Amino acid sequence: MELTPRQIVAELDKHIVGQDDAKRSVAIAVRNRWRRQQVEESMKKEISPKNIMMIGPTGVGKTEIARRLASLTGAPFIKIEATKYTEVGYYGRDVESMVRELVENALGIVRTTEREKVNEEAKRRANERLVDMLLPPFSSKTRRPSQDDDEDADEDEDDDPENLSDDELVRKVRHDRNKEKIKKMLEDGKMEERTVSIITETRAVPMIMGNMPGMESMEMDFQEIFEKIAPKNRTKRELTVKEARDFLVEQESDRLLNKDKIQSAAIELAENLGIIFIDEIDKIVASEKQHGADVSRQGVQRDLLPIVEGTTVQTKYGYVRTDHVLFVAAGAFHRAKPSDLMPELQGRFPIRVELKDLTKEDFVRILTEPDGSLTKQYQALMQTERVGLQFESDGIDALAGYAFEINQKMQNIGARRLYTIMERLLEELSFDAPDRSGETIVVNADYVRDKIDDLCKDEDLSKFIL
Repeated sequence: MELTPRQIVAELDKHIVGQDDAKRSVAIAVRNRWRRQQVEESMKKEISPKNIMMIGPTGVGKTEIARRLASLTGAPFIKIEATKYTEVGYYGRDVESMVRELVENALGIVRTTEREKVNEEAKRRANERLVDMLLPPFSSKTRRPSQDDDEDADEDEDDDPENLSDDELVRKVRHDRNKEKIKKMLEDGKMEERTVSIITETRAVPMIMGNMPGMESMEMDFQEIFEKIAPKNRTKRELTVKEARDFLVEQESDRLLNKDKIQSAAIELAENLGIIFIDEIDKIVASEKQHGADVSRQGVQRDLLPIVEGTTVQTKYGYVRTDHVLFVAAGAFHRAKPSDLMPELQGRFPIRVELKDLTKEDFVRILTEPDGSLTKQYQALMQTERVGLQFESDGIDALAGYAFEINQKMQNIGARRLYTIMERLLEELSFDAPDRSGETIVVNADYVRDKIDDLCKDEDLSKFIL
């Protein structure tokens, strides 16, 4: 979260071509989240996030900006589709569930951070348990599985060196020496393939079916109740020391964590740094013909109003205020306009950013510049079959030209057109690759024209395939 706006834009540039205005707006909004944390408490309450609405055709990078932003910020971030929500009373998701998802995301972030803090102690405890599994603790008496904790305490007193006979003392010294040897071998990684037995406990939790509209909170409460009262199933598993260590470290980490502290920290994190990306917001604009699913679309907008403005939502971890959650909405708005949204909802997204249509030059850059560009992806895939794939500049230019031309003739689906063209271009090679090991295929303009030209000339066929 301490990245400057310039650094955020530079990181986004590694994966997304163009759309500088959208990148700048998002970078400023994210940086403002950090700035707000630095001001005095009295002023902090007054500073509200400036929500953003990104407007542009499909395939120009709206969702990709959100996806990359999620991995970049490290803050609680969720991407949701506006179309999966319906007005309370209709079958579908409750709008408030997006806040619950945000808290779950924050919980995962906090839990990961806290696990790192107790990781060393958890490893130490896990190794101690592994030593006991490989060499049971010394006892002067034969232990019975039915012994309770009090009997174990009495046994520990009996194992005191002052109470042991000479023979027992010799056995104890030998046992301690063996224990140290095993501990040293574990630390040196010499017993990774040894097998140990671990008993795992699981609860048979019945799934609550039905997805009752507006009753998701109650369903979670029922789930928790069943988790507490359901009987435990004990299963004995044979694992290698390496596998068992990972399992035991995770188990010990959970025991060391303070659940109440994690939950309160997660709520605070979600409230102050949470970002919710609402995709396809144009799809909840009600059409002129009010019938079918359109009936609830206006209701979804009404339900979104208090969430975006700031309200309190009940989750199973406590109440969450959305006053300082940043909302970023995006939509293609092919058949509707942003002004078709409810005026109140429009006002809650004060920053508008229009993303531009992609040009042929943009397609060339998309195919070559990003770290995970399509050309690099296919080169990596073919390399697994020991087939070299070499893209010439004129070949990439031809690919970009076909993508741009087809988008102009038919439905403009932006950069997604490159996926269909690339798949068609390399379909034959992908099929024959196992039989062409050691070859190098050069993709130039002639190769592209040979594979794609006929499809583009036949308009009906290109509609069907591309």
